[in-house]
Amino acid sequence: MTAQKGKDLLLKLDASGTGTFVTVAGLRARAISFNARTVDVTHSESAGRWRELLEGAGVRSAGVSGKGIFRDQASDEAVRAVFFEGAIRDWQVVVPDFGMVSGPFQISALEYAGDHDGEVSFDLTLESAGELSFAGA
Repeated sequence: MTAQKGKDLLLKLDASGTGTFVTVAGLRARAISFNARTVDVTHSESAGRWRELLEGAGVRSAGVSGKGIFRDQASDEAVRAVFFEGAIRDWQVVVPDFGMVSGPFQISALEYAGDHDGEVSFDLTLESAGELSFAGA
């Protein structure tokens, strides 16, 4: 895979629950992380006392974080409404030349900041709230 422009990673929200996704923000920095907790099943007769893990068990999760400016007032209002409702909505994270992760997420953090001589910016953190799907590029 060759180097990619960070601006090409898109964060889209289905605010209405109708399956219509809209890009919500001009993100200047963004990250996505995948996690899987393991289940240790090591016992006194494990070969060489090496740890053994239970395949296919444990909890998987994903987190998405971004920092930037909202695309427009409607995007700001949609994200803010989802946060204050504590709602779980479907999101899409599009990673160019990699694929798209989609599924339910909840906004776990939403922060606003601004300098006296600049624009208002935000920090957003999403946590997976159900089964995610991945479609390769």
